[in-house]
Amino acid sequence: MSFEAWKEGLSAVCESFQLDLSCLVDSELDSDAAGRAMVHMEACSACRGFFEDTRAQIRLHKDASDPDRLFARVAMLMGSSELDADTAESIDLVHRLATIFYQLGKAYVLAAVDADYRERVFEAAVPVAAAQTRGRGFVDGVMMNGQEHAGGLDWQRARSMLNGRLEKIESPLEKGRRLLEEAIATDPSSEEAQLYLAFLHAHEGKRLQAADEYRRIFETALDDRNRGHAAIQLGRLHSAEKSYAKAITLWRWVTISGLADADERFFVVRFNLGMVYALMGNRTRSLGYFRELLDRHPGRAAEVASLFHRSSGLRASIDSQTGFAEALLRTCPELFVAPAEESETNVEGSEEA
Repeated sequence: MSFEAWKEGLSAVCESFQLDLSCLVDSELDSDAAGRAMVHMEACSACRGFFEDTRAQIRLHKDASDPDRLFARVAMLMGSSELDADTAESIDLVHRLATIFYQLGKAYVLAAVDADYRERVFEAAVPVAAAQTRGRGFVDGVMMNGQEHAGGLDWQRARSMLNGRLEKIESPLEKGRRLLEEAIATDPSSEEAQLYLAFLHAHEGKRLQAADEYRRIFETALDDRNRGHAAIQLGRLHSAEKSYAKAITLWRWVTISGLADADERFFVVRFNLGMVYALMGNRTRSLGYFRELLDRHPGRAAEVASLFHRSSGLRASIDSQTGFAEALLRTCPELFVAPAEESETNVEGSEEA
């Protein structure tokens, strides 16, 4: 297609932004240009569609250049009934083993990080003892059926991990790390395990490493929900460093992609946007995002009020700006309702979560 044909019907503004959006997909825009492009996409369905189409083409190109990635994609689309029976069964066994390692690793990490943990990365943690017992039974069953080489894995090593080696590791956090690493070694495409390992690194203060891991997940994940989670967490790291423009770009992706509306669990991203605009002194945008959050997620009003109540830094910033608190009270009175139980909500992505 010629350039003239491509731009036919587009406004001058859209022409400029679609050139920027192509670079945005390739992560080649600076933070200011990326921010302008994301703002434009919020209001322009044509450019939003162009962005999604461009991203889909890039994914297809990655699939074509990576046989393993292409095979995984085809397997997902066609279903195991179209595959050789032994191959399909091996894929299933590998996936189930990786899931066992991931769920156990997640449970140990969360137990070590927060004893009162309720929910993080949008999933409840599994009971450790029960999951470990089921894992042992699963691995033993695979080996008893003579499938100890299924998927090219060392099932004896997996059995050793679940039946003994794990107990020798004293620290729950270290147990979680080892299990998550096992999950990724078993199935390198385990995006959830990668997310939790990045979360663990951020908890340990390894912010640069965690940021690199979240960025890689955001750029390569096949599941947009995992991309959304990586965007939220990476945005948190940027916000903590006061790199607000970078955080806004990531969080806007979650709203523009539709995740914030399609999945209630992503509602917090609009709170984050309202918060960071307040910290930047942009009252109009802050009020707009808080009001939009409450309008789009009325069932979450109590959680939002609890989150606002706990965000002391956000409230201090609002109080320091003349007239801001009064404007917020008029625009979003729901935020000032005292939460019944402050400890009930543990929402990820907030300033103090």
